[in-house]
Amino acid sequence: MKRMGMIFRAKANKALDRAEDPRETLDYSYQKQLELLQKVRRGVADVATSRKRLELQLNQLQGQSTKLEDQGRKALALGREDLAREALTRRSALQQQVTDLETQHQTLQGEEEKLTLAAQRLQAKVDAFRTKKETIKATYTAAQAQTRIGEAFSGISEEMGDVGLAIQRAEDRTAQLQARAGAIDELMASGALDDPTGMAKDDITAELDRLSGGSDVELELQRMKAELAGGPSAQQQAIEGGPGGAAQQAPQQQHPRLDKQ
Repeated sequence: MKRMGMIFRAKANKALDRAEDPRETLDYSYQKQLELLQKVRRGVADVATSRKRLELQLNQLQGQSTKLEDQGRKALALGREDLAREALTRRSALQQQVTDLETQHQTLQGEEEKLTLAAQRLQAKVDAFRTKKETIKATYTAAQAQTRIGEAFSGISEEMGDVGLAIQRAEDRTAQLQARAGAIDELMASGALDDPTGMAKDDITAELDRLSGGSDVELELQRMKAELAGGPSAQQQAIEGGPGGAAQQAPQQQHPRLDKQ
């Protein structure tokens, strides 16, 4: 049972660590300190209020004491010693109350000074804690952002590695297809494979096409030589009318020769 309890506490502590946000904890502590400071200030205000109430009572009793003293003098001046004695007796009782109130007033005044000093010290501590809290929160936020950026870069690096492998496989596949296409072209050119399009030619057909092309070139060359031999007018007619114009000019130049004979 002890082991189970220890495991449970360890698991709970780990879960709490994951769920805890230091910034929220700092804000909560700061809020508690503000509440404590508010209580101290309220205590100072209460003591000051009590002191002020005692001062009012003292002023009132001192006024009554002064009044009784004046009444005793007047009674003694009028020959009423009994009234003077009564006034002085009452004044003596008031003086005892005044003495007690003055003692309480001094006590409250000292307590007020202590609480005021404590409130000032607590205020300074709260201000220092607030500054430190904001610094820690900013540092924590920056560290958290850096961690997220690092994790993002790590994920990107892994993905780029996978992309690099995919690109390498694509390049290898492309090279294989290109090599296969080149081999097929060579086989088709050599006649080892039949061309399904019917465009491939064997060696004999290719040689006949070459000879036919050469004959056409020779005929064109002979025609150009004949045009050049006919002179400038033949060249002009050849340019204007083509081969037909040159053929018509040749018979016209032969008729004068027949007339001379």
